[in-house]
Parts: sequence; structure tokens; C-alpha cells
Amino acid sequence: MVLKSFVSLALLLISASAFAEEDFTHYAFANYLGSGIYKTSGQNATVVNIPISFDIQKNETESLVLRTPISLGFFNFKWSDLPEGDLPDNVGTMTITPGIEYRVKTAEDHEFQTYIDLGYGNNFTSGTNVAIYSAGVSSLLDLELRQSDPVWVNRLFFAGYASFDGEQSETYSALQSGIDIGTNIHWRWDWLGVDVEPRVFAAGYWYFDKLRFATPFGEDVLVSNSLEVGATLAFSKPILWEWMGVDRLGLSVRAGDGVQVWRLIFEFPI
Repeated sequence: MVLKSFVSLALLLISASAFAEEDFTHYAFANYLGSGIYKTSGQNATVVNIPISFDIQKNETESLVLRTPISLGFFNFKWSDLPEGDLPDNVGTMTITPGIEYRVKTAEDHEFQTYIDLGYGNNFTSGTNVAIYSAGVSSLLDLELRQSDPVWVNRLFFAGYASFDGEQSETYSALQSGIDIGTNIHWRWDWLGVDVEPRVFAAGYWYFDKLRFATPFGEDVLVSNSLEVGATLAFSKPILWEWMGVDRLGLSVRAGDGVQVWRLIFEFPI
């Protein structure tokens, strides 16, 4: 069965957990999955992600970053409501996954990253809570291809959750590989005081443990792999507030094993 979802306000995919046996997967893993408006059990769930981060320590080769992303999910709210000025009035779910990320330049063209998160998720509709944990490592390699400045990214990570009542838990691990390529087209956006370059990207995802997506009808979808392609506008510095880290704006589509998701992107896409 094809699970269809559409563009949301942010980075994360979330499920409106309204089954007889509640499904925690999508809001518990919101910080590590794709984005979209996700329809399940007759409800629409839209998620807004606030990618907050602060530099704890930074020099020319190393940095230590405190990340505290917050994801808010709204039920029965659609993208089409925005032009009419209708804003969501009830928060359905919330996740906060604070963590520490260490970044180090191992060479002029290579950066290594590693992180660990420990967070919390709440479904206000059902009153349930989950503990969330995750860790991973990444390799970012700058390539040379004319003036396009490609970045090849490989990530290996796992995430898990456990409900506070101890009745449900789940983990998944994944390998991600992708490339982000510039167009060498630049212009100045004076209103925001930034230089802008369009960039395109493609990424593949392989899940070692099949990731379960709950669907509104029929059986759940087990996802073993997916492919994502998209385009972004890259800014020379974060716009709005630097601590929110909004340095990209773009759109992509991710599909695989019967799941299709549209993402609206606000940061480095892979």
C-alpha cells in the first residue's frame, strides 16, 4: 500500500498515533526521519521542526555543538489552511531530543562528525510519553568538480525509543549516503543580507532493521530502503536567527518500498 504524504512546514515526519495499539514510531523518531503532512486514522498530522543549536566550543579544526531540536505535531491541519490565515490551535505531539555533536576537520577537504542524543516525546492526545535515544557518525568529503563544490556525505546511525509504561519499544539503524552539488549560480538577496546559490542533491537510505510506517488502511509498510532527490537554495550564512540554523531552503521527494514523502528543507539536506 502506498503511504502518501505532502509538504509540511519543516524537516520531520510524524504520525498521529490513533490506533488501538498506539504507534509511537513517527513522532518518537521525528528528528531522524523525513518530513511531510502524514494522514493516519482519519487525521492529518503536520510537524513543525525548530532546529536549535549552540556552539559550546569552536576553533579552526574542532567544534562542540549543543543541539536541542524541538518538533511540534498538529492534528487535522493542512498546508492549504495557511493562505487563509488559519493556524493550528492544538499541539498533538511534541519531541525534544537534546544532544551533543562533535565535529573535527581531519583534512582540508574532510570533516568527521559524531553525536549522541537523549530525548523525550509526548502525545498530548493519548497522554503517552516515550524516552528517545540515538547516536551516529558521519563523514563529509569536499570534492572537486569545476565550480560546483560537491559534498559527499556518509552517515551511520541508530535510534530507539521506549514508552514510559515499559510496554513498547523499538529501534532502527540506517546507512545514508548522498551528494550535494552546487550550480555555480550566485546572487545577492539584499533583504536578508545573504548570498544565495541553488544546489541539487540525491541520497540513498538503507535500514538494517526494517522501519515500520503505520498506514491508515490495511497493513503497515516495512521500509528497507529509500531514495531522495531534491534542490535547495544555499545561504552564505543562517537567515532569521543564527541559533535556528536555517541555512538552506528547498524541496525534495523521498520514495521507497511503497512510501512517498515530500519534504520542505530548512538545513543541509543530507
